[in-house]
Amino acid sequence: MPKKYTDEELVGLIKSSGWALDDKKNPTPIAGTLEDVLKARHQQHQSGEELGLIRRLETSAELDMIQIEKLWRYLGLPV
Repeated sequence: MPKKYTDEELVGLIKSSGWALDDKKNPTPIAGTLEDVLKARHQQHQSGEELGLIRRLETSAELDMIQIEKLWRYLGLPV
């Protein structure tokens, strides 16, 4: 079962590595820090692409859409 993070924990993980954007259309997932993956995911959102999951590779954590939007706001990205 994936770990559920609090908002504070997620903000603390922004610069942590080991995250990937699980995009079924792209066989090579976008990976890097949580910030890198969030920004890539935000670009997809802005261009109207179908959204994929964000996963933490070593712990199988998944972020739901509400958590992703909160982190976009934290990074100053428009929602």
